Amino acid sequence: MEIFFSLLDSTLRVATPLILAAMAGMFSERSGVVDISLEGKMLVAAFAAAAAAFATQNPWIGMACGIAASVAMAMIHAFVSVTYNGNQLISGMALNTVASGITPVLGLAWFQQGGNTPQLPDEGRFHEIALPFAHELRDVPLLGQLYSKLLSGHSILVYLTLFLIVPLVTWVLYKSRFGLRLRAVGENPHAADTAGISVAKVRYTALFWGGVLCGIAGTYLSVYQTGSFIKEMTAGKGFLALAALIFGKWKPLPAVLGCLVFAFADAIQIRLEGVALPGIGQIPSQAIAVIPYVLTVLLLAGFVGRAVAPKAIGIPFVKSR
Repeated sequence: MEIFFSLLDSTLRVATPLILAAMAGMFSERSGVVDISLEGKMLVAAFAAAAAAFATQNPWIGMACGIAASVAMAMIHAFVSVTYNGNQLISGMALNTVASGITPVLGLAWFQQGGNTPQLPDEGRFHEIALPFAHELRDVPLLGQLYSKLLSGHSILVYLTLFLIVPLVTWVLYKSRFGLRLRAVGENPHAADTAGISVAKVRYTALFWGGVLCGIAGTYLSVYQTGSFIKEMTAGKGFLALAALIFGKWKPLPAVLGCLVFAFADAIQIRLEGVALPGIGQIPSQAIAVIPYVLTVLLLAGFVGRAVAPKAIGIPFVKSR
């Protein structure tokens, strides 16, 4: 049971940035804009957050700077894709390339540590929060272990993601006026325009909030999880989040489930490193490292069913005359 709860605990920690990035992609793609720049926005946010947190020794200021950097990237994507009707895939890949290049260059120029940032001091990082009575209940079978080992001991960002951001995104998407307009623009922008809805405004707003969520995801990686920025530290998490979004058929809760599945595979991968299995022996680290990505391919190739994207996704909107 202890190993099981440890796996679930690792799953929540790994899943949090995936969930945030998937919710970011939810906003942009439901508005009709393909967003493969999730990876780049997370990477830029991770660097900006770590650099600011190191300079100010304040993780909240770091997160604000991470969000600002991510939103700036999102607005560039919006400017190219919405204002000038550019190719959304090329714009997203260009942003990923820029993020991959500019972060180590700035890191090398500012900190002279091979493109990374220095390790953050304790006061510059987010830390785990122990819930009330977690220590006293840790020896109680099942429920006590569930509370003390799984629910307690996470960063404030984990709790905000699971208990505030995911419910709020779901409510906005399905219960708010903006959510109705967002879905309308993603399905039929010409009908939405005829009804008096500004397609460009809705898409800009969607990409803005996507940038905010990617900023929090990047901050989580550098200011909490590792305590510093490391070159290419996102390691494909933006693309995994996009895969989870497709797995969840562009719906919030199924997308969260997809993120948890990928994170669980990642947690198993970490557990298997250096372990010799009976009759097999020690599995090569390279084979273990690809487990989450192989699972992604398998799920998207045949186990998801037909995932129907928003009808207007990837199609530039040209206002009818």
